[in-house]
Amino acid sequence: MLNLMPIINGKAVKRADLPVFEFEQFREKLLEISRYGYIVQFFGYEDDNKLFVLAVMRLENQLLAGCARLPESYPSLTIKRPKFNLFERELAEQFGVRPLGHPWLKMIRYQPNWRQRPDVFGNNYKEDIPGRYPYFKVEGEEIHEVAVGPVHAGIIEPGHFRFQCAGERVLHLEISHGYQHRGIERLLIKSAPLRRPFIVENIAGDTAMANSISYSQAIEALGGLTVSPEAMTVRTIALELERLANHVGDLGAMSGDVAFTPPAAFFGRIRGEFLNLLLLLSGNRFGKGLIRPGGTVLPTGKMELAAIKAKINELRPEIDHCIELLLTAHTVLSRFEQCGIVSREAAEGLGLVGPAGRASWQSYDARRDFPVERYADLPPCPWEHPTGDVLARARIRAAEISHSFDCLNILLASGGRTETIIRPETHKLAPSAMVVTINEAWRGELSHCLLTDAEGKIIRYKVKDPSFHNWSGLAMALRDEEISDFPINNKSFNLSYCGMDL
Repeated sequence: MLNLMPIINGKAVKRADLPVFEFEQFREKLLEISRYGYIVQFFGYEDDNKLFVLAVMRLENQLLAGCARLPESYPSLTIKRPKFNLFERELAEQFGVRPLGHPWLKMIRYQPNWRQRPDVFGNNYKEDIPGRYPYFKVEGEEIHEVAVGPVHAGIIEPGHFRFQCAGERVLHLEISHGYQHRGIERLLIKSAPLRRPFIVENIAGDTAMANSISYSQAIEALGGLTVSPEAMTVRTIALELERLANHVGDLGAMSGDVAFTPPAAFFGRIRGEFLNLLLLLSGNRFGKGLIRPGGTVLPTGKMELAAIKAKINELRPEIDHCIELLLTAHTVLSRFEQCGIVSREAAEGLGLVGPAGRASWQSYDARRDFPVERYADLPPCPWEHPTGDVLARARIRAAEISHSFDCLNILLASGGRTETIIRPETHKLAPSAMVVTINEAWRGELSHCLLTDAEGKIIRYKVKDPSFHNWSGLAMALRDEEISDFPINNKSFNLSYCGMDL
């Protein structure tokens, strides 16, 4: 009997070596593995006018891959393993394959050809209401709905929240995306190779470093490129600066949502300091233009490294003091504790990743389990206080901030100075190959998967943002909470709209 094939993070394999299953056998394998394992990738692709599905599963610190021919319909995996929910919905909307018995089959993103697939989505989408999204309804005389978005205050991306409430109590929250579907994955296939890095680093502006590294690692694996240890050090420094900027910003936003304004103002200012360090490395406050396949585009000298070291040594005691102020204030603790709990069982069932997962007893960390760049030389991030609530998610961020400072001190002490810089160029990719890259972005596991044809052209580019796993966790956090606690719960996850609306 065939088994899924072990693969290595960031290492290309021949597609001919991947086991190809009959779909029913494939489904049983995935159900078996996902009982204790998790989904890294699960998506459809066309090859030689045939439709296939490829799965990459994570079982502890091992990756397993396999594929199967896709039938027109199949018994849903979500019924037994809820972690397949969004993956199956995406497969249905992109390829018209219906998961029979799926508990709530609707599109994730608006697709131009949805009217051509009434057999997939049934009567969920009415011809007389173009683009209308169906919502789950709780019945009862005292039940009322509260709709938030898709247009929000300020400059954040569009997304819709539909609350089913009994008074102030939230019985159910449904989250809808797809209001700004950009066709990123198709664009990455059609675009010229020199344009792809610019598209990748704009998938989500707050995750430009992690997406750039994930893309570069994939092209390096398929193109046989090597990266110098010095360039890896600079790339890891950039990723940690991105992590610091976002975690510090999130703690500030959480402070503001409970009206504890001094840390909110302080963290907001400090976030800019880390963005300015990315500016020092790349000429851009989000690090864009720095990382490319083969290494880094800009040189990093002693002056830049010394400036980074001086600034983080200046900021660390200030941040430590502010975190202590935030997480010991009784007014803050009264709002954070026992608020928005996601249980261990729910987190396991949904496959939560990153700080949100670790706050709910999920120990997975790609930096430790699938180390790339310089992470094999760095200490693991400690995770404590997994109580599943807003307080746990804040404490995990505080631990990540301290860990990033420790990592930066080690990296800066080891050098990282690069004088020879790479020139952007087109790289010939391995034919009929597949590669999966996994990195621990600041929200959690980020994965890119590329497939090439017999000529080395990319035929499928799949991006999976950590938010793809974690939006369902936010919905669970709101169960039986007061609707007034939605903002602080939303900030404690701080998930990406544009990372979903690919």
